[in-house]
Formats: sequence, C-alpha cells, structure tokens
Amino acid sequence: MLNLIGARRILVDARTERDGPLGIGADGLVADGEVPGAETLDVTGCVLTPGLVNAHHHLLQSGFRTLPGTRGVPMRDWLPAMAAAYGAAGIDASLVHATAAVGLAESLLCGVTTIADHHLNWPAQDGADPVARTVAMAEAVAAAAGELGARLVFVRGSARDDAHAAADSADAIAERLLAQGHEGGVTRDGRLQVGVGPAGVHSDGEETFRRLAEVARRHGLRRRTQANEQVDTEVALQRHGRRPLDLLDEWGWLAPDVTIAHLCDVTDDEIALLAERGITATHAPGCDVPMGWGIAPVARLLQAGIPVGLGTSGGGSNDAGHLLADARLAMQISGLVGPQLPARTVLGMATEGGATGLGRADLGQLRPGARGDVCVWDVSGVADAGVADPIAGLLWAAPGRRPRHVIVGGRVVVRDHRLVAADERDLVRALSGRVGR
Repeated sequence: MLNLIGARRILVDARTERDGPLGIGADGLVADGEVPGAETLDVTGCVLTPGLVNAHHHLLQSGFRTLPGTRGVPMRDWLPAMAAAYGAAGIDASLVHATAAVGLAESLLCGVTTIADHHLNWPAQDGADPVARTVAMAEAVAAAAGELGARLVFVRGSARDDAHAAADSADAIAERLLAQGHEGGVTRDGRLQVGVGPAGVHSDGEETFRRLAEVARRHGLRRRTQANEQVDTEVALQRHGRRPLDLLDEWGWLAPDVTIAHLCDVTDDEIALLAERGITATHAPGCDVPMGWGIAPVARLLQAGIPVGLGTSGGGSNDAGHLLADARLAMQISGLVGPQLPARTVLGMATEGGATGLGRADLGQLRPGARGDVCVWDVSGVADAGVADPIAGLLWAAPGRRPRHVIVGGRVVVRDHRLVAADERDLVRALSGRVGR
C-alpha cells in the first residue's frame, strides 16, 4: 500500500489532470483516495503520470548497439550485420536473459513500466529440441522481468522461421508462461502477457501468418506485426507485386486484435482501411527516422480514429530504450508530415495509446481500479525553471529526463533514480560477459 503526497500535478490520462494525493491499495490498484495505514511517499515538486508503455521493443538488441555496419545503411546490409553479431555471441537462454535484464532495467529507469518485447530470433542448435529451446528463451526473458519488477508482454515473433515450427513453439510458450491461469493472454496479476507476431511480409509468408493466427485464437492472444516502413513496401512490391497491407488483409491480419508497428508509408485509402478493420498502431520514430524508413503520419491516423501507441524498437536501430525521449522526438517531427502533435497527445500515446494496442484497459491511466503503475517526475530543478505548463514541459524541457521514482503495481521499483531490486553494474557485467563489450 502506498500514498503519494504533495504532487504538483497528476496526469490521470491524456484528457484529465488533477492534484491531491494518490493512493494505491494492497491489491496494487489505484484507490479512490488515500489508503489508511499505507506507506507515505513525499512527491512534493513532482508531476505524476501513469507508467509509460513501450509498445514495441526488441530486447535482444540491447546487447548489440552501435555495431559497425548498422548505422545509416539499407535493411539488406543491416540484417546480415546484426545476424553476424548474434551468431558470434550465440543466442540462447543466458544471452536473452542478459540482454533482457539490461533492456528492462533501462526501461524502468526511464519510466517505462510495461514493455512489449517482439522477439524474432530463434536460431537452431544441433541436437537441441527446438520447442524446448524456444520455451527456455521465453522463460528467461520473463524471469528477468520478474526479477526487476517490470510488466512484460512477450511476443513470440518470427522472421523467416518454418511456419510449423513457429506455431508449435508459440503454442508451447503460451502454455508454459500462462500455466497459472490467464484471461486474454494476460496472467491474473497482470504482470505477464503473451502475444504472437511475424516480423512482417518482408520476411514471413502467408502460412506463417495464418498458423500464428491459429495459435492466437486457441489461446486468446493479441497479434502484432510490422508493416509499411519504406523498405517493407519495396520488398512486398518486388516479391508479391502488392503493398504490405493488401497482403495482410488477404491473410487475415487486419482485425481488431492486431497492432501494426511503423506504418510510415501509408496512403489515405490504407488509413481508411485500417480504421475500418479496427487496427491499432505503434509509432517508432526513434527507429524509423535514423534508419531512413520514414515518418508515420500520426495525426492522420488519430484523426481516422486509429489508436496509436509509442515504441522505441530495439538497440540495433534505436540505441536507447528511453520512451519519453522518443515521445519528445515524435512531437517535434510530427509537423513534417502534418499538424504538430500536442505534448498531451503524445504523452497519451506513450501511456494509454500503447495500453489500448495491448488490449489493456487496466494500464496507461491513473483512474481508480487501474493498475498502480506510476512515474514520479521531479520538475523542481533548473531544467524546468520558467516552464508554464509542467505537463507539456515533461516533453519540451530536459531531453534526457528520467523519473525520480517508478512504481509498478504499488511496489517501488526505482527509488531516487536507482533500481531497487538490482545493481546496474551487475547487469552490465553479466551482459559484457556474453557479448564481450
């Protein structure tokens, strides 16, 4: 139980603000008022927001940032450079635990309480049971999240995998990670969720999409994929003579349970189709801009009624997991492809928008009954001096801003800018031991 007292302002959701105390009950949910007998956390001089939701990450890439041959190069060159680094390190449960722990820790320290990890890399190993191996890797990521106190959405992805093998292992992962009971692919405590998602039509064929859709139906999972970066469109046209969204529609992947990341290169007709099908979207400017893949027309998507979340993507294309910094970038570049997005709209994308794409009405807001995931942002220093609107100032001022405290389900997981459950240096040493950096 926890009472946060003295906040300058509380962002309940993108449309609602208030002041006064914020209570979180023993059940980890936001209370209607203060909680008697709860621990008190003084947050004087701070703004409170819902915990941020990173709706699109590749945690494995946290161990492979700024690699030679991966900056400002075409996708056809980027993919083999990343693959060579993965091969040298050897992808197994120990590597994915180390990379996930670093990526999750970085996320928490930056105010991200829920991370959707789209894991795409499942290399074969001689003599190993492929299903058991993939389950072990998924369990390693989930273990890292549990150790640090983050909420995890583990997406069993696919990139040129055999369709049958991808479906078999996705089934096994869902059964193992959700063994203690779930609703809609979410465990009862709300801390772990499972989804499925091919990388995109540029890498996966119709059979893979259809087989993973069958797994999603069997287990009640959300589906996710990537589409319409410029390179995705080019590959689809070359290989199939059609645009990516036409293929996804034919293959049964334009539906209300699907979230699509990137969507940089979309026409007005395609936006109307996405809205008609009930699709949700994820904007990833910190990946798309430096890689030259385009800028999603977020204002047009929102105007069409498409909920939009925000994601960082992975360290191979965006070398930081700092979602608030990417929210700032999204706000600043939005005027290049339409009207500039207001700060509150983008904060809504980083919280409630991402939660909507995950099917999680319990996240991304601070209304009574929602999960008690809170970021405490200190706005009392010189970086915020002269700021008239402290909510908008979260994005406009202090580009490297990090929260003072981070709370997940009423549990403080970052206190005074430091992880509670781990020492950053230990996490760095564990990763360095696996990748040699």
